Amino acid sequence: MLQHAIQQAVKAALLEDLGGSECIVGDITANLIPEPQHIKVNIITREDCVVAGKEWVNATFQQLDKGIKIDWKVEDAQHVKSDTVLCEISGNARMILTGERTALNFLQTLSGTATVVADYVKALGDSETKLLDTRKTLPGMRLAQKYAVTCGGGKNHRIGLYDAYLIKENHILACGSIANAIEKARQMHPDIPVEVEVENLDELSQALDANADIIMLDNFTLDDTRQAVVLTKGKSKLEVSGNITKERIAELAQVGVDYISSGALTKHVQAIDLSLRVVG
Repeated sequence: MLQHAIQQAVKAALLEDLGGSECIVGDITANLIPEPQHIKVNIITREDCVVAGKEWVNATFQQLDKGIKIDWKVEDAQHVKSDTVLCEISGNARMILTGERTALNFLQTLSGTATVVADYVKALGDSETKLLDTRKTLPGMRLAQKYAVTCGGGKNHRIGLYDAYLIKENHILACGSIANAIEKARQMHPDIPVEVEVENLDELSQALDANADIIMLDNFTLDDTRQAVVLTKGKSKLEVSGNITKERIAELAQVGVDYISSGALTKHVQAIDLSLRVVG
């Protein structure tokens, strides 16, 4: 599934840059270079980061020209320092420069995601609480960013709307109650975990009575989170979400919840500063 997503995402990105499949002109700037000319280039990071996205870079250049060679000096999930050479690329000059921005866009975005996640995971310290992502990903980049989260040491929440229940406020209102929503979910897909989002301790009690597998505490105060842990007593897994910052993670982890989820890991991502430089 991931490999297919990589190929499709890269294909779409290249078509976007080259004017679509109907365009026969290609990269008009790269076409200034003599067709047979070969070059060697390095991709370099200009800041400390956690690397993620090698396969997207590989796919970019392979789709353009299978003769392009890439020698990686690092691995995904590796922490690297500023000015580290990530890889050396050699081959046809036109094709390398055509693929430059597409390859860097994937690598800088996914490395940015992985780097933020690693920073958040570090804030958990020695806690057993796990850091989760959300569905708040860049459009078309769901599996890519979910992969980058794992490179940073985080865990994936549900991938989409099809692989796990997350019963939220509007679902509860439409179903009539938390109990009704959970009962219907069990009837339809008894083998799929059921998670319910609650906004107060009364709703927490309702979710516990209905035997939810996971209960998400949405924007609970620290004191209410502590109380929720006591009330739950391990009967359901507890997830904390809403306004999660790096500063809050350490104190929330010490309360004893099972998971902390944050949309900021993927939707507030800042790309890593990378550059591609001709070296020969």
